[in-house]
Amino acid sequence: MDIIETIKEQIANNAILLYMKGSPNAPQCGFSSKAAQVVMACGEKFAYVDILQNPEIRANLPKYANWPTFPQLWVGGELVGGSDIMVEMFEKGELQTLVKAASAKADA
Repeated sequence: MDIIETIKEQIANNAILLYMKGSPNAPQCGFSSKAAQVVMACGEKFAYVDILQNPEIRANLPKYANWPTFPQLWVGGELVGGSDIMVEMFEKGELQTLVKAASAKADA
């Protein structure tokens, strides 16, 4: 399967998806650590892809997303952004609302 198709499928099949370095329990960079912490604090299940284990995704996702850096949070098929945006949205209560709505829609 083409790597772009794989990325599209991952985004389509996961209501809340974090592309990060490492895993939520063992992040491999500070930005991924912050991102995983705020997503976990939203209290909903989410999927993640370790881009260090998936070099093709690491190379191609920035082009597909038109977003150059990692981590990247996708909610409901839409790119939310990187860790700074996630933290800012979390502090305003916006991320929790977005994540809970996507989770509820996925469970419906």
